[in-house]
This record gives sequence, C-alpha cells and structure tokens, in this order.
Amino acid sequence: MLASVALKQVGRPQVLAKVTTATQTRNIHDVTFTKKNGQPLIRQGLGGRSSTNGHIATVFGCTGFLGRYVVNKLAQQGTQVIVANRDPDESRHLKVCGDLGQVIPLEFNLKDRESLVECVRHSDVVYNLIGRDYETKNFTFDDVHADGARRLAEVCAESGVSKFIQVSALNASEDSPSKFLRSKALGEKYVREIIPGSTIVRPSIMWGHEDRFLNKIGENEGWQYYVNEGETKIRPVSAIDVAQALDIMLTAESTVGKTFELYGPKEYQVKQIFELAREIAMKPLPIYPIPNVGIKLIATLMDKLPYNQMVSPDLIERLKMDDKITPGALTFEDLYIKPTDLETVAIYFLRRFRSNAVFDLPYEKGEGQVQKGVYHLID
Repeated sequence: MLASVALKQVGRPQVLAKVTTATQTRNIHDVTFTKKNGQPLIRQGLGGRSSTNGHIATVFGCTGFLGRYVVNKLAQQGTQVIVANRDPDESRHLKVCGDLGQVIPLEFNLKDRESLVECVRHSDVVYNLIGRDYETKNFTFDDVHADGARRLAEVCAESGVSKFIQVSALNASEDSPSKFLRSKALGEKYVREIIPGSTIVRPSIMWGHEDRFLNKIGENEGWQYYVNEGETKIRPVSAIDVAQALDIMLTAESTVGKTFELYGPKEYQVKQIFELAREIAMKPLPIYPIPNVGIKLIATLMDKLPYNQMVSPDLIERLKMDDKITPGALTFEDLYIKPTDLETVAIYFLRRFRSNAVFDLPYEKGEGQVQKGVYHLID
C-alpha cells in the first residue's frame, strides 16, 4: 500500500521499484541448510538476544550447575532453547535468559520415551548435561549416565537431530575404580555407537557461583576432611568457560565426532585450594586428616542412611584420583578459548565467606589482575 500511495503522489514508476527494493531484507544467502537432514535455518535480525539464528536446541540437565550457563549462552545469540526439566518451578528462572518465547520449558522423564521424543522432535541440536554425583532409590549411576544417554541418543537418531553433544567427565574410563566414572565412559560408548558423529565433552571439576567445590570449602567451616592427605592433583575449570565451549559447538562443524577434554590452565593439589581459600576468606577453615581406610568406612556407613547426599564410598574413590589428561586430546585451545586462571578470580567467589570486619580488604595475589577486568561475570 505504501508503494501505491507513493506512486500516486509522485507519478513516476521509478518510485515503485525503489520502495520495493527497500523492503527486501532477506536473500538466498541468508538461508543455511543443515548437513544431516537438509532443513533450512532461516536467520532474522542483526544477531544477539532479540534476533533468531534459526537453530533450535534442546538442553537436558538445564537446571543443573552447568546447564543454566549453557542456556544463557545459547539464548544470547538468538537460539530457541527447549529447556527439558522434571519440575517446571526449577526451570522458571531460565525463561529470562532469552527473548519472549525463545526459552520453552518442557517436562520429561528419562524413562519415558514419548516425553523424550516430544522434547527433541523440533530440534537440530541436543545437549545432554544430565548427571548425578550420588545414586538414589529411583536412579543409579548407570540409569542416568549410561542407559539414559543411550535412550536419548536413540531418540535423537530417530528424530533426525543434526548434532548431539554429550557431556561426560574427565577421567571417565570403563576400567575406573569409581562406578560414577565407569558409567560416564559407558554412556560415551553407547552414544558413539548410535550416533558416530556425536561430540563428547569431558570437563574437569568446575567452579562458579553455585558450585559444590569452592562453596563447599567456604561453607563447611570446621567440617572439612582430607582424602589422600590433600595431595590429589586436580585441574579445576570455570563453568563459564565450559559453557562457552559448548556454545561454540552449536555451529562449529569441525567439532562433530570429536572428543574434547576441558580443564583449567593450572594444576593444583587439593590442599593448595584450601590454602587459597584460607587466604581469601581470612578464616582458619580447619581440616581433619583422616586415613583413607577410616574415611571410606565412614562413607560406607553414611551411605546406608536415607537421603544421604554428603559422602559415599564412590565419592571417596573419585577424590583420591588425579586428573589425567589424554595425550593428543582436543582442548580449549582447539576452540580458541583461553581458560580462566582460578587464582585471578577466586576472590569473587570466596569473599562472601569473610567476616564483616575484613570484607572489603583486597587480596594481594589476584587483586591487581581482577581490577584490570580479566574475568567478566556477566557475558
């Protein structure tokens, strides 16, 4: 109608051509086709949260520690995200990560195949972040990490999902003394058998605002214990860095069928992490060295208690294992990401455990780098 009005007022046919050209905003080169099923990905907008990049991603395990960061990263670049959850109240906070209608909650049951099909039938990318640190009466490690991953992979293969990304764990091995790590390795095996092009991600222990690592050290004042005399070697990694890597895998075709091991830039002994926490929190944070035999016996007794989520014999086995890096494995460097050094930003996460009298005092080792903006809490 705008073109006809302009033509009537001016009386020249050239105006119609100009108006028609100005309203054209999409061309054939704006359409991308997925390699697996040939479906078009139509982009709208200039990029960012209020645009649409054409991708629809389903995130299983979205309500966990890592999941909320992954959903936020995906939604920020215009991905429509289906947040598969078991309780709508637990995923409610994720809806504000994206624009209106871009974050869609759907309920599922890992043992209900129909609910899994409903969660993935519109998606071209699926992330499996489901994991448990302890077993329950309803779900064992194998139920969640092995059989659950296999069931998800089968549903995705049948639904024509273009990309499947399985989050496992560093040190996952079928020969591991830990049942948790054996089940993780078995899940990797099942996924690769069903979807050979699936991407496997093995992060080390992750730290962040809602972690069970730094927060546990700061909160459990007077209740800490050493396993292996605190000499276990670990490479803690930022959850935001891992989420950034998973976000890149959404569109990076070079990651298809590959295995990535994501770990921090520096190796620590567990007792060094406690020393760092003492320096920043300015508290004694006493630790009780308990022999491995004694702590395993205590863990065995506590594991028989109902609703025990604190310690188990399998957890003790994991706490005794050093982080082992597979030679030649792909890492952050292959994704052009420089992982964050824990010492430079630890004050952001441990300052809240200080008393009011020393809350504002700087931390000498990391304060200078923190002030330079090395780490961005809001990306």
